[in-house]
Amino acid sequence: MAYSNSSAAVESLAAGIGENIYIDVAKWHLYLREARLHTLLAEQLYPLLSDGVPSKERVDQILTTTLIKLGGGKRELPLSDLIPDNAQQQLMQVLEDFYNDM
Repeated sequence: MAYSNSSAAVESLAAGIGENIYIDVAKWHLYLREARLHTLLAEQLYPLLSDGVPSKERVDQILTTTLIKLGGGKRELPLSDLIPDNAQQQLMQVLEDFYNDM
């Protein structure tokens, strides 16, 4: 699928991330669209797709440096600590599928 501009592409990637990727809080799955984190993550990942599907290490680096405020800002945790391993694997699949559809 060809996108008319990069903002449309980021929105599409954000939709895929928001529908499939979640954080785990006390065994509750909070999808990134519900937490309003899907666009933030898509904006960071989309530029990497210009060189192909990013490596797992590069995606892990972004997840680690994306800090999420909890408890009204009392604490910040890296997004990588909140997304379980299977959801991180799913994120890699979302990126691969999105890249193949570009």
